[in-house]
Amino acid sequence: MIDLPGSGAYTLAEPTVWPVSATPATSRIVYAAAHVVADPLGDNTPGSPAAVDWDATLRFRRHLWSHGLRVADAMDTAQRNMGLDWAATRELIRRSAAEARSFGDPATLVACGAGTDHAPDAADLHTITAAYAEQLETVQSAGAGVIIMASRQLARVAAGPQDYHQVYGKLFGLADRPVILHWLGEMFDPQLAGYWGSRDVDAATESFLELIHAHASMVDGVKVSLLDEEHEVRLRAALPEGVKLYTGDDFNYPSLIKSGSHALLGIFDAIAPAAAAALQVLDAAEAACDEAGRERLLAAYDEILDPTVPLSRKIFETPTYHYKTGIVFLAWLNGHQDAFAMVNAAQSARSLLHLSEVFRLADQAGLLADQELAVHRMKALLAVNGL
Repeated sequence: MIDLPGSGAYTLAEPTVWPVSATPATSRIVYAAAHVVADPLGDNTPGSPAAVDWDATLRFRRHLWSHGLRVADAMDTAQRNMGLDWAATRELIRRSAAEARSFGDPATLVACGAGTDHAPDAADLHTITAAYAEQLETVQSAGAGVIIMASRQLARVAAGPQDYHQVYGKLFGLADRPVILHWLGEMFDPQLAGYWGSRDVDAATESFLELIHAHASMVDGVKVSLLDEEHEVRLRAALPEGVKLYTGDDFNYPSLIKSGSHALLGIFDAIAPAAAAALQVLDAAEAACDEAGRERLLAAYDEILDPTVPLSRKIFETPTYHYKTGIVFLAWLNGHQDAFAMVNAAQSARSLLHLSEVFRLADQAGLLADQELAVHRMKALLAVNGL
């Protein structure tokens, strides 16, 4: 039992023991967008260069691979544009790809974000393209897959869809294999409003699809984070054959994955054991020979993932871009890192009431791996805050 602000005396649920299998799911391709672990003794005050605990950061990636998940690295979950500077990002890409070789092919096991954040003052399409090209080369040289991230600089400079098509068209020509395109909604980053050339989502979608159809052979898939289930289903149906839809919807992922989306999700950083177990059940459901067996397995899939949705919705509540704090908080509670610390001091971005509710919901979803450790650490956090 623990006294939680906002909840009072809380009795923990019966612990859940999740199966561990490094065998990836076969029915869906799934990436967990991974966080970085800050060095608790480093100067990670706002605006300082990121000081990263590399051992713990790589250990967490091994945790994700051990559950059969792929890793999406150097993305917004790793605090791109929110504290992880380019020097640390470049090192993260190199180290993560090298670590993946212990598990298999880095190009399969890890995909890294290539963006323009190291050129914040880029003010024309040529400079933006060159910035993208530099990061793309960094990812490819490391041996990882490429995710072309949405660019704040391009969003600021582009006059319309044609400018996006010009820049991305040149990047496709530089890629040595098909890439993943990332459409990150403004709830995750307000500076990306109007991406693809319009603030109207339907018009932006038309521009996005035009680009994809023109370069389908170089697009592995699209990662869409708009938190709009109906829009994602329509977009998925409109993609060229062979181009995957990787859901980035941290609110509606169970139904979207079940209905056919692949996944690239920040919440899978926090719920990896449950996600992996659910995906194995989904594999079995889609291989089932009889309808009754399939329905039974799909119900088991729902039973695993449905309790994780309130947790995810809490972690990703408005302002959504502060979701990284909850992700790191759970990694700390679960013993994946020694300190609740983040680059850019982002651990302060959520309130104690918010974190207390994250604790409760994680327990309800069976995602406190060691309840005794989690309670000990939660009590320590409360004590530091005078409770």
